[in-house]
Amino acid sequence: MTTPDSDRSQTAVIVLAAGSGTRMKSSTPKMLHRVCGRTMLGHALHAAAGIRPEQIIVVVGHQREQVGAAVDELAVDLGVPVTTAVQQQQNGTGDAVAAGMAALPADFSGTVLVTTSDIPLLDADTLREVVARHDLRPRAAVTVLTSTAPDPTGYGRIVRNDDGEVLRIVEHKDASDDERAIDEVNSGIYAFDARVLREKLGELSTDNSQGELYLTDVIQLARQSNGLIRGHRIEDADLVAGVNDRVQLAALSAEMNRRLCQEAMRAGATIIDPGTTWVDMGVRIGRDVTILPGTHLTGSTVIGDGATIGPDTTLRDTTVGEGATIVRTHAVSASVGAGAEVGPFAYLRPEAELGERSKIGTFVEVKKSSIGAHTKVPHLTYVGDAQIGEHTNIGASSVFVNYDGVNKNRTVIGDHCRTGSDTMFIAPVTVGDGAYSGAGTVIKNDVPPGALAVSGGRQRNIDDWVIQNRPDSGSAEAALRSRNDS
Repeated sequence: MTTPDSDRSQTAVIVLAAGSGTRMKSSTPKMLHRVCGRTMLGHALHAAAGIRPEQIIVVVGHQREQVGAAVDELAVDLGVPVTTAVQQQQNGTGDAVAAGMAALPADFSGTVLVTTSDIPLLDADTLREVVARHDLRPRAAVTVLTSTAPDPTGYGRIVRNDDGEVLRIVEHKDASDDERAIDEVNSGIYAFDARVLREKLGELSTDNSQGELYLTDVIQLARQSNGLIRGHRIEDADLVAGVNDRVQLAALSAEMNRRLCQEAMRAGATIIDPGTTWVDMGVRIGRDVTILPGTHLTGSTVIGDGATIGPDTTLRDTTVGEGATIVRTHAVSASVGAGAEVGPFAYLRPEAELGERSKIGTFVEVKKSSIGAHTKVPHLTYVGDAQIGEHTNIGASSVFVNYDGVNKNRTVIGDHCRTGSDTMFIAPVTVGDGAYSGAGTVIKNDVPPGALAVSGGRQRNIDDWVIQNRPDSGSAEAALRSRNDS
């Protein structure tokens, strides 16, 4: 059998995602477990889309509705046509690929790249290398991606001849003692000539220890028909390391995180302790950023140049401006302006928008509110459904009372306001530019610009109230002592 040398302009990718993943011991399909903020299926599809194939086919089986829905959601942003094919029964990798091939046009004659959904570190560059190796003249019938495993137990072994050509792949359970001594292992990633793959899938048998159709047998069958079999060996075994249980999931998550931290540091960020810093795939970190220990940056968080984050800070889907400082803070879907200061122990909830050089201090919670430039909310305050202008100061222990038991209402505070400690803003209410409030004020009505709002009357002391009404208390005894001493 020969493989045509005419230029191939078409590549299709089949992603195997039909397995049950029983060793995960989870109600969540294995490929939907996350590694650095992205599901393993998401990693597989992004890697596949990175080589710009004509089509991606995801083979689903176990929990197909849940996996199929995840495919549909991921496909929106990939820019490549993605379809699903169903493996009706768990009958081996050969059967799964046959299901994927059935979704390709019958006349498709290009390269079919087969990969799996549980190899999270696999990237588009590695897949491009496989395809390039496959397309070298003379073109191969099959190209298999291999690596060296320190402990090859459980992996298929790559059997080569004296000239280094791949003869076959032997599954661990079917391998002889000599074959099990081989440390070059199969990654489960292949490039096939489409016509060779169609033909040899039809020749597979279940005559093996598992009683399944092995995709690896296609290699031996193709070689028996004089097909050229290439092996592309990579040095970085982690790129093709698979996940079968939660121990491996944690190990590869840590490895990906290590690489993401290194990438950020090489791009100009300082990460004091990468071992306690976690960074998701979608995070963007600027130059001269300092990240202190115990910091988690997740989702689509963006950190501007020169910012300092941490320690002990979690930011999710949050944008941080240049030169901002965030200390011991939890933020979700918030925006922090350039030069702003946040924390310690602050909580920024969705739609919290902090202006340039604003300050959100200790034990302050902000939700669905905009804080103007240079405005300070320093201590012990809840700001909800509010708009606060520029150069304003909100006194300690203030509360924006936004909920009337039925509806959320909005508070508007102008520029250059000074509100006293323990002020209650009963929304809906507006405080004009330059207005003040006294400590302990309950603001129920609008405050005109430049006015002072107070709500309490004169202080009144009732002499001997404690002695008369709490005669047996320690307070009464102390008061009597003080009276007798005076």
